[in-house]
Amino acid sequence: MSFQIGALILAAGQSSRFGRNKLLEPLAGKAMVRHVAQAAVASPLHPVLVVTGNESEKIRSALAGQPLSFCNNPDYSKGLSASLTCGLKNLPATCDGVLVLLGDMPDISADLIGRLVAAFDPDAGAAIVVPTSDGRRGNPVLWARRFFPAILELTGDAGARALLDRYPGQIREVEAGDDAPLRDIDTMDALAARQRTGL
Repeated sequence: MSFQIGALILAAGQSSRFGRNKLLEPLAGKAMVRHVAQAAVASPLHPVLVVTGNESEKIRSALAGQPLSFCNNPDYSKGLSASLTCGLKNLPATCDGVLVLLGDMPDISADLIGRLVAAFDPDAGAAIVVPTSDGRRGNPVLWARRFFPAILELTGDAGARALLDRYPGQIREVEAGDDAPLRDIDTMDALAARQRTGL
């Protein structure tokens, strides 16, 4: 059975630890967030919806030419939960689930996304699919539609991962084969190290 899984790319944040909008920083000749979007577009995910907020027009410009949908979160200063709410409310009703991607994780590949989607089977106890690296859970996480109401109840800067402990019997883990699910870029030092290694 095939499922329609949408992508939600969270790209609204203020990058408070970074000092400026890290999602616009260049990696291998393109903005960090563009790497995330291109991986989603090259995967089975559809539609690919980007939640903007902080510097919305610059984010859209950095993603120009990609087959994406956008929604703007005017409450982005309230944290991650506000962006999740904005995104979920703008996903088509035809989506059976959503993969929540973070805009500061440029090493997530289309291949890994495809394996997460392939593992999704709500009727077989795999209504939540989580990538792992050496036994540690990371991002992005795929959620069946049945969990949308619980995600919409979140407040503050808490992501949907806070809900994982509630539904242990619904989780399927997928080993990534590298540490990409654990690797985000939060500081200037992390970006500099990442730029030295290339993609």
